[in-house]
Amino acid sequence: MLTEKVALVTGGSRGIGKAIALRMAQEGADVGIIYAGNEQAAAETLEEIRALGRKGAMAKADVGDYAQAQDAVKVIKEELGPIDILVNNAGITRDKLILRMSPEEFEQVVRVNLQGAFHMIRLLSPDFVKKRQGRIVNITSVSGLMGNPGQANYAAAKAGLIGLTKTVAKELAARNVTCNAIAPGFVETDMTRAMNEQTLEAALGSVPLKRMAKPEEIAALAAFLAGDEAAYITGAVIPIDGGLNM
Repeated sequence: MLTEKVALVTGGSRGIGKAIALRMAQEGADVGIIYAGNEQAAAETLEEIRALGRKGAMAKADVGDYAQAQDAVKVIKEELGPIDILVNNAGITRDKLILRMSPEEFEQVVRVNLQGAFHMIRLLSPDFVKKRQGRIVNITSVSGLMGNPGQANYAAAKAGLIGLTKTVAKELAARNVTCNAIAPGFVETDMTRAMNEQTLEAALGSVPLKRMAKPEEIAALAAFLAGDEAAYITGAVIPIDGGLNM
């Protein structure tokens, strides 16, 4: 249970981020969400958090911009109080084969998916260290473990997030702050629903369990890693991919 905890979820308005935000609320946490663009989706998620009997807050920011991330954290803390749990879920894709990918498309993805996570950790870790308590959960990807054609930017960013996770875990362990990563495979989200049906079927053919994950399955692990029962787990990278990366 996460009673009396405050969680902050980036990219918390839809998909995996929304599922994590709602699971945290179900476990008893007050939840702040940071969203990049879809205010209506963020407001709907906020309503659902409050319907679960928990306090909620939302702030708009491009986490790849340090100043915007800083302002968003300030808003959440003013409304909910000190933050105990950080979930770095915000991410974008700009998929193309590397021969066609522009430097700008590579930089955009790394900026949000990797640098954005660094910004959030940098902003919140001083509070975690001072309290001698904190949980950081980074949402990486199976692409960061095994690579994926057409995703040089995304795979590089997600692999970088794994390195960031392990480094932060080592740096903050003495202060009772844990940092872990979850590496989803194919998940039922707007991103996968937009995929070509034949491409998706071929991709699922390589998944031993022959299905996509539900966002709620990712959320369950995130909530576990944020709780007291996971106090001795840090620096871990846990796949939820149906066996894809065996």
